[in-house]
Order: sequence, then C-alpha cells, then structure tokens
Amino acid sequence: MKAEDILIELKYLTPQNEITKKELMNILKKYARIISVYDLMMATVHMRKDGEYVHANYREKYLEVYIKYFIMRMKEVISNEDYVDSAIDKKAYDESFPMLERTFEKERIGEDGKFPLIYVITALYTTFILEEPIHPVGSEFPGSLKVEEKNGEFFCPVKDNQKDNVDAICHLCLAEQTPDI
Repeated sequence: MKAEDILIELKYLTPQNEITKKELMNILKKYARIISVYDLMMATVHMRKDGEYVHANYREKYLEVYIKYFIMRMKEVISNEDYVDSAIDKKAYDESFPMLERTFEKERIGEDGKFPLIYVITALYTTFILEEPIHPVGSEFPGSLKVEEKNGEFFCPVKDNQKDNVDAICHLCLAEQTPDI
C-alpha cells in the first residue's frame, strides 16, 4: 500500500449517494497507520521550512498550531472511536476531491514523503469527522486576527484571501469569512 493509494479509495466513495463518517474513518485510519514516527519528523521539518516565510512575530504560533493540529493528529485519527456515525456533507466532499488530488501532488516530498498523506488525512478528518475548521479556533493571523467560534459557527479572518487560489485548503474548510474584515 502506497500513500497515494488513499486517493483511489477516497474516489470509490464518490459515486455513492451518501458517505458515512464510519466509511471515511475506516480509510483515514488505514492510511494513518502507515505513517511512521520518522514520517512525522520529516513532515515537521517540511513545515518548519515553510514557516521560514511566516512573519517572525507569528512564526512560533504558526508552527505550534500546524505541528500540533496537522502533524500530531495522526494518533488521534487512529484511536478515535468517539465520533457519531452520520452522513458527511457529500456535496462538499465531492467538490473537495480535485483540490485534494492537486494538493497531494503539489505537497509531495521525494518518493517516500508522507507529508501529502498527512495533509489529506488531517483536512478530511478535521472537516468531515470533527466538523471543525482546518485552522483551529484561536489560530492567529497577522494583525492579531483569529479564527473564532460564535454560536456554533466558525469564522476565519483570512478565508476570502484564498478564494482565487484553487489549491487552497481553505475551500474545504467549513469556516466562513469573518464579517466586516
């Protein structure tokens, strides 16, 4: 089983009228199990390198959030049995698939890099299983702007900044643009 095989298995779900969280979790768990500690370390190195371009004032906060919520979620994916099995948002899933494929290819690190796999698992798990925004509540952006939750709805201050970027994971995120920003 190769990391990119996840795309084939995820694609098998698209013709169904309904996709359950259990069906999606079975695939996510299967592929999370092939990610080693070494793979997590290499993904952390990759994220730290990407973090070099983040403004110095936000770099450590950026790295803390990304490493904790993107990289370290693999253990959580494998062990999570507490989710309520229900149907996921099929339309959002179907619309996200081409972007996930492009992301997988764009983020590939060498022949054996598992960063794209971690990225795809985390994005799908966070959005469809946890039903949370990709950037966790409290994630800070330049200008002291943060992802917020108000009355059960999630708001991101920078979501609209990515609307023209077809590869942005923000398109999958269930957070709405923070009003008045």
